[in-house]
Amino acid sequence: MYQQEYKRKLVSAEEAVKVVKSGDIVDYGFFNGKPTVCDVALAKRKDELQDVQVFCAVTLPPVPEVAKLRGNFIYMDWQFSKVARVLQSNYELCYYSPILYHQAPSLYRDAIAPHRNVVISRVCPMDKWGYFNLGPQNSETMANMEVADYVIVEVNKNMPVCLGGAEESVHISQVDYIVEAPDDDVLIDVPGAEPTEVDKQIANHVMGFIQDGSCIQLGIGGMPNAVGKAIAASDLKNLGGHTEMFVDAYVDMMESGRMNGSVKRIDRHRVGYTFAIGSQRMYDFMHMNPALASYPVNYTNDPRVIQQLDNFVSINNAVEVDLYTQVNAESNDTTQISGNGGMWDFVLGAQWSNNGKSFICLTSTFTDSEGRMQSRIVPTFAPASITTIPRQMVDYIVTEYGAVRMRAKPTWQRAEELISIAHPDFRDELIKQAAELKLWRRTNKIE
Repeated sequence: MYQQEYKRKLVSAEEAVKVVKSGDIVDYGFFNGKPTVCDVALAKRKDELQDVQVFCAVTLPPVPEVAKLRGNFIYMDWQFSKVARVLQSNYELCYYSPILYHQAPSLYRDAIAPHRNVVISRVCPMDKWGYFNLGPQNSETMANMEVADYVIVEVNKNMPVCLGGAEESVHISQVDYIVEAPDDDVLIDVPGAEPTEVDKQIANHVMGFIQDGSCIQLGIGGMPNAVGKAIAASDLKNLGGHTEMFVDAYVDMMESGRMNGSVKRIDRHRVGYTFAIGSQRMYDFMHMNPALASYPVNYTNDPRVIQQLDNFVSINNAVEVDLYTQVNAESNDTTQISGNGGMWDFVLGAQWSNNGKSFICLTSTFTDSEGRMQSRIVPTFAPASITTIPRQMVDYIVTEYGAVRMRAKPTWQRAEELISIAHPDFRDELIKQAAELKLWRRTNKIE
């Protein structure tokens, strides 16, 4: 029965995207769910379409063809990637759309977000029960498909089948058109960034707070990968995993036997996640793996769910922190670098967890375009820089010089402790600036 329905709905990409009209709002699948064949077909209609809004999240290569066509298409990204940064900063062809990520499904179902006319998403081949698994990106996809006028799926044979959880598959009865991608249309291989020596130093500070039975959330980048590698090489036992983004570091922790989820209060023996970006090794590990559970983001990222996991340890990166302990994790002055993503969700959820902790990590310095070393701990942010995490939500801040806790501390003490983990070359100047801001009440000399 389902095979006959499949044949009826199977069309070319050119035929499927004919449903898009000028002024429509089109959602592409997030992350690896971004269509490729349908994107090319839609871009070919540029001469007959105007002001079509296209939304995506963490745009992965190849660069969407519609994003190159100003006027015909308006391209938006819920969470910037390198592709989105280039499109915005070099060509002004991409716009950022900030949300609280755990609310994404309700934005569609409660009609808060403007109505979506068409949803186009990559999926796995249909199974014998008529379901298309969404692959390594659950996120808000089902909520989006439920409210859209048209649902187009782009079947990709190279997508790993990711077990749920919940809402990890769409049934053929909910699909309007099926497009098949060529066999050589593979997922982009994004191996985890290799940790630097500074990343390893930061990871070692965090490791001192992880205990047997802790439940781990990792963000993206070299430093979280360093934590994962350190855990895999440790003697820790019975760790759990619950995260927004599944990354290669989880494969290391699980294959080493350190992470088995045996003492989690929910989702025991499984790592819950809502999307994954990583290496081909990681995608192979995820395929049909019952130790993983794909969930929509209103489950994985809801602080009320996170708080049910005892000893929760949330580890995320930041761009800079000011002396008020505000955290910028997404922008460089007027340039959007990434986004708030689920950082707010996990910073709060970890602190609601019994014995939970949130770590915001950053290298103490960076080298600018002219080769000069600059501090990531600054007196105040540039006027256009974004505060991702307000100071009242900050728990631990970590650099290669140590980890300091900010909760329940006054402004002067926060400034002093933050300066204590700044690069030594910048500490004296930061003390002067703290005094000018009336944040300084020296209690102990900072060496």
